[in-house]
Amino acid sequence: MLAELFLEIGIVLSYAVSGLALMLIGYFVVDLLTPGKLHVILWEQKSRNAAVLVASDLAGVAIIVIAAIRASSDDFLFGIISTLVFGLVGIILMALSFLLIDAFTPGKLGDIVNADQLHPEVWVNATAHVGIAGIMAAALL
Repeated sequence: MLAELFLEIGIVLSYAVSGLALMLIGYFVVDLLTPGKLHVILWEQKSRNAAVLVASDLAGVAIIVIAAIRASSDDFLFGIISTLVFGLVGIILMALSFLLIDAFTPGKLGDIVNADQLHPEVWVNATAHVGIAGIMAAALL
């Protein structure tokens, strides 16, 4: 009984570490796609646009991770691998949506992240992130 508990704790920690690693990767992808250092834009400049963009990316990655875990149906190794693979695919799709929105709208989204006021294009991008995550989650379940 105690061995089962420790096994379950190990499984939960493995999924948690995988999810956190994917969220960290998602953060760094947003950092690469936007001008300047994202941590400076967020914590020193207190950009609401950057906060909305990063928050939607993290929420999107979390949604995908949750769905991948749920879809793994008690196969731990498959669950971890699918969580990592689908999480990375989601991050790539969210980055592509950022680039596509940037290509088809006036201005540069990367520059808008640094704007003083909330900009509508950031909300469009945030919605695309969450939408992509929702689509992937539905496909997984």
